[in-house]
Amino acid sequence: MTGKPDKRRRRSAARLYAVQALFQMEVSGQTVEAVSSEFETHRFGAIYDETEMEEGDVDLFRKLVGDAVNWQARIDQLTDRALVAKWPIGRIDPTLRALFRVAGAELVESTTPPKVVITEFVDIARAFFPDGKEANFVNAVLDHMAHEVHPEGL
Repeated sequence: MTGKPDKRRRRSAARLYAVQALFQMEVSGQTVEAVSSEFETHRFGAIYDETEMEEGDVDLFRKLVGDAVNWQARIDQLTDRALVAKWPIGRIDPTLRALFRVAGAELVESTTPPKVVITEFVDIARAFFPDGKEANFVNAVLDHMAHEVHPEGL
């Protein structure tokens, strides 16, 4: 039983790292290969200010980043349909944009239950925006996306 919490933490860390990687790619213009390599080499398990970063699930990280890049147009369309007309994905905060793309990739290309995906990414939103309303916004958008991708139910 000791392996399950560790596996869950590694998967959660991989999701967080994937959001950070997509954000970094957007703001720096670096390639998916360069950013992925940097994360895998220098961030997974790194120590910053005496705090050890979590080891991420490398396979999940690679899948999420790759799927988010490969399916970006489809994911952005899903996200746009979940947003109000005056706020297309191009107008939202780049951190949220990265989060929606990674979460969308997991919703579209994964067997992870949608409720788990939504919960994980709402938690990530809380980590990035601890004092804001973004977590509720993320929950609403991802719920809409999940219902569209999985019309049979969550």
